[in-house]
Amino acid sequence: MNHPQNPHVRDEPAAGEGAGSESLVGQVAIVTGGGLGIGKAVTRALAARGATVVIVARRLPLLETAAEQLMKETGGEIIPISADTTDTESVRHMVETTAALLGRVDILVNGAAAPAGLVRNDVEEADPEALLADLNTKVIGYFRCIQAVAPHMRRANYGRIVNIGGLTGRSSHALSGMRNLAIVHMTKALSDQLGPAGITINTVHPGVVETEHIHELYAKNAAAEGITPEQVEQNFIAKTPVRRVLSAEEVADAISFFASRRSGGITGESLGIDGGLTRGIFL
Repeated sequence: MNHPQNPHVRDEPAAGEGAGSESLVGQVAIVTGGGLGIGKAVTRALAARGATVVIVARRLPLLETAAEQLMKETGGEIIPISADTTDTESVRHMVETTAALLGRVDILVNGAAAPAGLVRNDVEEADPEALLADLNTKVIGYFRCIQAVAPHMRRANYGRIVNIGGLTGRSSHALSGMRNLAIVHMTKALSDQLGPAGITINTVHPGVVETEHIHELYAKNAAAEGITPEQVEQNFIAKTPVRRVLSAEEVADAISFFASRRSGGITGESLGIDGGLTRGIFL
């Protein structure tokens, strides 16, 4: 059933929606980077649980294709809106368009970023402009989106924000990892500010996940190490306690929990979804 004032927002699930999981029926989610990889899996998971999902990226045709596919799969409502998260006005327009069309913003999942980062080489070869682009897109881009949705969530005295980070923030092998470390700090700082308004904010760090981009990373590492991409993949698997590459759906399931009402007691935290690949101990 559709909401009488907002026909895109459903009041109750269609048959089979949200089965065995927290229902998100009646809620509106924004997923940046929602047309590919983990973002697409998150969009699928939220829509399957009953949320109306706005998927965001710069390439509208990609979003339209993803939205059409995922609506067929889930029976949910998915709305593509083109926006550039490096542009403050573009982000504000996207959020205001969402609020005007759907009447609310309950969930934000930040995922728009260059996969694996733009700067992974030695300091002498690293491009400072590429590093700035990484930070602008992922850290400040996430911040722009949070800043834009915060007033809507404050008025509702409710909100769920999930930032997709990365394991390079917990290691030293890629300079671009500093963007993920910065996201963790931002998450903790904003949890203090947003918590009194019923808004939680958390970060997840995916490990090696089967996506469209992971094989590009295998190829880059293989060229640098003088081995085959298949060997690179097997090396990752051998270092992972669960001895396999994770699926994007596994990451999406964890994000769906953080996006639900059941996660209300968790904020300012960072969770590795990596099959045990992280060896550090985080208190």
